Amino acid sequence: MNLEKWEIIKKSAHGEETSSVPVSLIVDSPWIPGYVGVSTIDYLTIPDVWLDANLRVQGDFPDVIFLPGFWVEMGMAAEPSGFGCKIKFFDDKTPNVYPRFTSIDVVDHLKPPNPRNDGLMPLILSFYHHVEPRLNDQGFHIKVVAARGPFATAGHVMGISEFLLSLKLDPNRAHRLIEITTQLTIDWLQAQADVLHEVDGIMVLDDIIGFVSPQDYLEFAHPYFQKIFNAFPNVVKMFHNDMDNMASYPYIHEWSVDIFNFTHLFDIAKVREQVGSQVTLMGNVPPLDVLFKGTEQQVIESAKSCLDAFPDKRRIILSAGGGVSPDTPAKNIQALVDAVVP
Repeated sequence: MNLEKWEIIKKSAHGEETSSVPVSLIVDSPWIPGYVGVSTIDYLTIPDVWLDANLRVQGDFPDVIFLPGFWVEMGMAAEPSGFGCKIKFFDDKTPNVYPRFTSIDVVDHLKPPNPRNDGLMPLILSFYHHVEPRLNDQGFHIKVVAARGPFATAGHVMGISEFLLSLKLDPNRAHRLIEITTQLTIDWLQAQADVLHEVDGIMVLDDIIGFVSPQDYLEFAHPYFQKIFNAFPNVVKMFHNDMDNMASYPYIHEWSVDIFNFTHLFDIAKVREQVGSQVTLMGNVPPLDVLFKGTEQQVIESAKSCLDAFPDKRRIILSAGGGVSPDTPAKNIQALVDAVVP
């Protein structure tokens, strides 16, 4: 993003007033290749294709702040690949990730991968190293790095059902696995920040945390997510979880999260009640039924209903309640921008 847009995000994250409500979207490999008309595998592996695609998106939607912005993202594959998971690539969709093991016993001999050497992560670091100067030359900057959270990674490494069962059947080993994936999340964010030169924000994405009860959240999730965000004390902190479970919501402020992107299935006023006033909310237009399938007028009406829920606009970023769905039309993204035009 350009530096002006980053200043807007920082102001919103800190509860400061901006000239208008920011419009921001999480866009990644499920949407960008189809939008620009290139194959997914080319987008993921050829820097020139990736660069041209991202610059076109920036040019086509100059009023949208894309987060994390210029994201070298291989679906869910980066972190699990460090554990040796099989990854299958396709021309027309993001890669499939296959569990590396299904028994929690393996954790007795498991160590955190090194993101500078293991799996796809060193390739992504090299990608960033080569594209950053070219982006800078065109006035753009990579200000945010992203990683999947410890539950998302554990769920892909072990299989989601098997991982969640382990919380009940073998909690000691489950804790050990979460410790390992937590360390990887921290190491992976830091490795990206080290290879880049202007990082001032982090984004952690984890939907699997939305599968646990409030009690299990407090035991198995809360201390680990708190550890991740505490490891980066002087940056803008963002969290994405669009599952329809509020178990973590009352505690997110304890992580010192600044911006929270959540599901459209919850009324934004209810989310504010649960999360509290210290966190900037990023939402809450339905990404599939409205932003993808709806008319422009429906997008505007949905956006305005979100904005009408809060007279104070200092801690709200208008967005989808989740990432942008594949094939979301440009006219509907523009309608989201039009909803905040005075």
